[in-house]
Amino acid sequence: MQSTALTDLATRLLDEARTAHSGRSAHTLHGSHEHHLRQTVIALAAGRHLAEHNSPGESTLQVLTGRVTVKSATQSWTGGTGDHVIVTRERHELLADEDSAVLLTVVVPRG
Repeated sequence: MQSTALTDLATRLLDEARTAHSGRSAHTLHGSHEHHLRQTVIALAAGRHLAEHNSPGESTLQVLTGRVTVKSATQSWTGGTGDHVIVTRERHELLADEDSAVLLTVVVPRG
């Protein structure tokens, strides 16, 4: 088994995001080309975003700290620390309403 202290990782990634030119930092906890499941902690400085994109598969987002908004052409969801959402399959973007870290879980189809 492999374990990760998510709070500590989120804090470290947020420190990196605050000083990064892009305003973000990420670390994949699990997943590679051999796996269907991918889990990534993403940190975004306040006011930064991940531009509109498609999800490669079913996905969920859990807010570890902060407040974020997920927006698509037809839907919008805002969540804070501890909130969880099933992400739309529509093109969508992720906005950091304040310094935030999220756990993104994606099931990536293979073959």
